[in-house]
Amino acid sequence: MTIKKRLFEIFGPILFAAVLMFAVFLSPFWIKFNYVNPRVQRNAAASLSPLVLKGQLIKRSALENHYVPFFGSSEWSRFDPFHPSVLAAKYHRSYRPFLLGARGSQSLTQFFVMQSINHQMRNKKAIFFISPQWFVPMGEDPNAFAYYYSPLQATSWIQSETGSKMDRYAAYRLLQMPSGNSDNIISSALARIAAGLKPTSSQMFYINYRHQVLLNEDQIYSRFRIPANNAVTISKDAKQLPRTDNNQRLDRLAGQIGKRQTNSNRFLINNQFWNRRLKHHVKKLKGFQSQMSFLKSPEYGDFQLVLNQFAKDHTNVLFVIPPVNRRWQAYTGLSAKMLAQFDKKITYQLRSQGFNHIDDLSRDGNIDYFMSDTIHPGWRGWLKMDQAIDPFLTKKIKTPHYVINKNFYSKKWQQTDTNFD
Repeated sequence: MTIKKRLFEIFGPILFAAVLMFAVFLSPFWIKFNYVNPRVQRNAAASLSPLVLKGQLIKRSALENHYVPFFGSSEWSRFDPFHPSVLAAKYHRSYRPFLLGARGSQSLTQFFVMQSINHQMRNKKAIFFISPQWFVPMGEDPNAFAYYYSPLQATSWIQSETGSKMDRYAAYRLLQMPSGNSDNIISSALARIAAGLKPTSSQMFYINYRHQVLLNEDQIYSRFRIPANNAVTISKDAKQLPRTDNNQRLDRLAGQIGKRQTNSNRFLINNQFWNRRLKHHVKKLKGFQSQMSFLKSPEYGDFQLVLNQFAKDHTNVLFVIPPVNRRWQAYTGLSAKMLAQFDKKITYQLRSQGFNHIDDLSRDGNIDYFMSDTIHPGWRGWLKMDQAIDPFLTKKIKTPHYVINKNFYSKKWQQTDTNFD
């Protein structure tokens, strides 16, 4: 046997497999293979999985089938019988929440998540939970952003960018994250976009190629890796609710469950959270938030990206502004005046641009069993939110008129702590 034949026998199958794999991941066939089983959609909607957050196929399929995007972060993981997903399932609402977010995900992450579902959000409704804790001086943690970063979403956005202020600012912010510099060709394209230039033809060729490969990977693999744990939790929690949707009965039950599940501490914090996270450190935490402020942060610019995208997609949005557990706030020294100023600042950024559907709960932190822990709603908090969410999603709402103000991208706005009126 000649050396050439031996080499072919050894490396031929490897070369053939590589060519076949290359053809598979570049083939446009997978774009047509977009059916997603309803059970997969249901599991994904509650999974809070990074795979779902970073993907495209499942989100698009679900949002085309009566699911509504609920943007936020770690609050959606606080499941109890009054969680929005549980109430919608128990009382057979015409919508189902599709929970988008997890611990550490903030506005910049959500902006890129939107790039995979822009068509599904066009002229539709959405819920957006604004966490005050996002607006710290550092803004979004680069490590958290990297965990949720999706090259598929980034290439989708680059393919459709138009050189607008929104696009230039998004490129600038992405370049400030290690994720934006993880691919030399994409980072070079981002630098051009940030400078108001179009990517070169060779950069776009590479970006289109990468996008097709990533898209096919999502089509092939995404539907097979969705955990069902939270869907099971929702089903179990729903069994604790009364058969009929009655606010008074639900509030009474929320009080009973909340009291039972917070009886280990004077802050009315969920027993499990208290015992695992706070009990052994509470003495050290007295007054530790006295210097904390949510008034100066690059998060305001990232939040403007979100608002700009909602306006571009003509999405009608209900924004939820939560409170902080008042007992915990007083103990840790978190300034009530600062929180009131934050509420004014974020509300001004919303209303001045036409985003007038706001469920402002910032003054409800002293209500018993409103919060499940220090910063996350629970029991009565979910019920109060539901009084705004349910009618917003089930009734006809006037089409908003958005007027985007580019000044909200400025460092001046990000750093101002006065004059929000």
